Amino acid sequence: MYIKAGDTVAIIAGSDQFSVDKKGKTTRKTGRVLKVYPKTDRVLVEGINMVKKHEAPKNQKDKGGIKEQEAPIHVSNVAIVDPKTGLPTRVGYREVNGKKVRYAKKSGESLDK
Repeated sequence: MYIKAGDTVAIIAGSDQFSVDKKGKTTRKTGRVLKVYPKTDRVLVEGINMVKKHEAPKNQKDKGGIKEQEAPIHVSNVAIVDPKTGLPTRVGYREVNGKKVRYAKKSGESLDK
């Protein structure tokens, strides 16, 4: 999988794709990848695809209720953000000093530190 935990990604498909500011300008939502699920091809992105979860109280002092949390999103619906331009980009691979390194196709900038 070409996306790793800690990468900044933009949402390129789905209902949670754009945010509208007060002036009516639409921008693409971005977030940091918290966790990667390679078996199901999904990623957990911070602040994206928020769902409500009903929780029962664990003990007498604890309150139950409705809590919001992130749900995984399919990896095909996200694209890595180019560190140079800030736009969504595809990922390429090249060999540097005998190591396989990811790079942004738009700018050629390396994605691995």
